[in-house]
Amino acid sequence: MQIQLNGEPSHFDGEPTLAQLVDSLGLSGRRIAIEVNEEIVPRSLHAKTRLQDGDSVEIVHAIGGG
Repeated sequence: MQIQLNGEPSHFDGEPTLAQLVDSLGLSGRRIAIEVNEEIVPRSLHAKTRLQDGDSVEIVHAIGGG
């Protein structure tokens, strides 16, 4: 399956959930926001949201500072 991940083409086997994608990228437990096809997906839906071929996914990290 091909998706666009932060503007770059990426290949994944099967149709992973957002939670599986986050885990595979080593981002579990981090403060992130995910947008799929220009719609923000709440963290509570990451385990239920399956990616499909051609989806556009944007992942942003929350960065604290002061």
